[in-house]
Amino acid sequence: MPLDILFVSLIFMVLGMIVQFRLKSKFAAYSKIATSSGLSGKEVAEKMLHDNGIYDVNVVSVPGFLSDHYDPSKKTVNLSPDVYEGRNISASAVAAHECGHAVQHAAAYSMLTLRSALVPMVQISSNLAQWIILIGLGLFSFGGGNATVLLIGIILFAVSTLFSVITLPVEFDASERALKWLNGSHITSREEQEKAKDALKWAALTYVVAALASIALLIQYVLIYQGRSRD
Repeated sequence: MPLDILFVSLIFMVLGMIVQFRLKSKFAAYSKIATSSGLSGKEVAEKMLHDNGIYDVNVVSVPGFLSDHYDPSKKTVNLSPDVYEGRNISASAVAAHECGHAVQHAAAYSMLTLRSALVPMVQISSNLAQWIILIGLGLFSFGGGNATVLLIGIILFAVSTLFSVITLPVEFDASERALKWLNGSHITSREEQEKAKDALKWAALTYVVAALASIALLIQYVLIYQGRSRD
């Protein structure tokens, strides 16, 4: 693989590790601060769902650390044990954020609908793109390749890149809905609200780094394709 691609990958890998470390440290710190409401993550999630008129979504506990997610196909808000049982700022913020996705689903939020439509394509492209790109680059290295194989890999990779970009407004909007509801329902005090906002900010940054890394790699692949197709 070309050195410039390895260099870009290394930069974003390190940046991603830094953001993940900060996210985990923020989550740990805010997990030690109880909310004035005293509600568990499960109770926060159920209250937010009901306040938004949603009664057909279940809140369940799933194993793992920060494994929280909303599953639109099963209509479940899946919370990690620390969030499901926690009665602190981190648990409330994460639970409300995941419910933000459920609210998006109920409201047919356009960006979430688009992202969901891309899921089947991304499942295929994410598994094949890197292998096809490596094969395309390898064929060029041995002097027997043409640009078509590399182009196919780039197109598949572009689908994953598009998915990561579309994910950004979906995540930002879910956090905005969560923070607005936490404040309006008085689940968090003004001071707690700022800490919840900070926790969700670092969670969102993980998606920002992933999107930027994907865009940077896509640009590198396109530049290589343009150079090879001229040869």
